[in-house]
Amino acid sequence: MLTIKNVDINLKDTVTCGQCFRFFPCEDESYTMILSDRVINIKQNGRNLIVESNNENNLESVIREYFDLNRDYALLNKELLSFDLTLKDCIEGSKGLKILKQEPFEMLISYIISQNNKVTRISNSINFISQKYGKKVEFKNNIYYLFPSFEQIKNIDMDTLKEAKVGFRVKYIIEALNYIKEGNLDIQKIKDLDTDEALAYLERVKGIGPKVASCILLFGYSRFDVFPIDTWVKKAMCDLYKDIKPNQKEIGKFAKEKYGKNCGLALQYMYHYMRNKK
Repeated sequence: MLTIKNVDINLKDTVTCGQCFRFFPCEDESYTMILSDRVINIKQNGRNLIVESNNENNLESVIREYFDLNRDYALLNKELLSFDLTLKDCIEGSKGLKILKQEPFEMLISYIISQNNKVTRISNSINFISQKYGKKVEFKNNIYYLFPSFEQIKNIDMDTLKEAKVGFRVKYIIEALNYIKEGNLDIQKIKDLDTDEALAYLERVKGIGPKVASCILLFGYSRFDVFPIDTWVKKAMCDLYKDIKPNQKEIGKFAKEKYGKNCGLALQYMYHYMRNKK
């Protein structure tokens, strides 16, 4: 068991805010989560995190990386407020929220599945694919499955995807996998592209539009300068800025000009605050 002391995080909000799909709430207010190479159980006790895992190797480093604990969010929040005090309530209502650093290939497939979909169905589809192709892990008397690598999943067929209940997204997943097979999409190359180039690179794949590409970059590559726009975000922007129209291009342009390199973080604060506003 590992204790990471004195960390600034709201674990519940970070885990449940919609950025990841493979977590299981436990009765003791902890969360069992499936990371790229291991399963963890994590609980917050004040400013401490208590972590167990089937794989204790380099565990603190893995947790700090995954939960983005080494980034100075207080500084980022200060920068956002220097641009615009309109975000003050959103930031105050999102204290301790972190952007998870997840595995890029998993984000590619997960966010293709996510479009026009419900969270429960997304999770069920991802878990089904993992059970079929991923590595089996036993942890705390339960069985879990890691998300498969490209090599493990590259030959998945349409029938299996239909069985996974991904709906119309079957053809998009197959296309993305074929792009990788043919060398037209390189997950590693994206790290070396600037954000505009990376967005355009991803959007060449049928089924990956601006929102999905932005989610892949934000949650798979920690690109804080993207602004994924959905219904909640449109509502948040229109509530916060009365003169703005609910138009995706207009909102995206406005956000990038307003919040610059941290517009993705601003979006998460808005999204979280508006969903939980009473």
